[in-house]
Amino acid sequence: MSFCGKVVIVTGASSGIGAAAAILFTKEGARVAIVGRNENKLSNVAKQCAGKGETPLVIKADVSNEEEAKSIVQQTIDKFGKLDVLINNAGFTKPGSLLDGKILEAYDDIMKTNVRAVIHLTTLAAPHLIKTKGNIINTSSVVSLRVLSAPTQAAYCISKAALDHFTRCAALELAPSGVRVNSVNPGPVRTDALENAGVMNADAVWDSYKSKTALNRIGEPEEIAEVMLFLASDRARSITGSIYLSDNGFILKN
Repeated sequence: MSFCGKVVIVTGASSGIGAAAAILFTKEGARVAIVGRNENKLSNVAKQCAGKGETPLVIKADVSNEEEAKSIVQQTIDKFGKLDVLINNAGFTKPGSLLDGKILEAYDDIMKTNVRAVIHLTTLAAPHLIKTKGNIINTSSVVSLRVLSAPTQAAYCISKAALDHFTRCAALELAPSGVRVNSVNPGPVRTDALENAGVMNADAVWDSYKSKTALNRIGEPEEIAEVMLFLASDRARSITGSIYLSDNGFILKN
């Protein structure tokens, strides 16, 4: 699946699934713009990409900031002259429940990044993707389909359900223009997401998730990147508006 000459934006590319996607697309010949807020982590990912192919365009930006979101697309077009694939991967979680009184705070913060920023970036990128008959991949989650038992994660689950429906809506609207839109919905994937969310004993939490999957394993970021690569390729030219699960059977047991 050669992506030679293709231009790809990956948000949330400083670690985890985003970093794995940036490295894999670079390896396949793509010219990649990597976006994140942590400059040191982005620099590390850029070095790994450069070891596989062309050095990526590094963009330090917060996708939830409207002006910085505009800059992401503009810098990519200024550098590469076009856009073929937008990977809306940036996202995070924050605890808050009905009974602890923090759910609205969590909801507002999470939706701003996990949903609103995706809609904004898609709006900005759409005219460029129409020109190239490109496509969009959104990183959602298995929790859009099955609610986690932890009540403090309600806002996160809601955000991913909203993202799935946006994927379908955008796919329907952009289909006449030849632009495909799909979602990848991972189950538990070993990244630094738990640490970033302030979860204590993250390794123990990952291990506990293992038994909740049918295959008794935790996914790796590279596996999700492979699904993204397929969906972005011509092999998936008939696929749009789809919600692709890669969850080791997590949904079957929960």
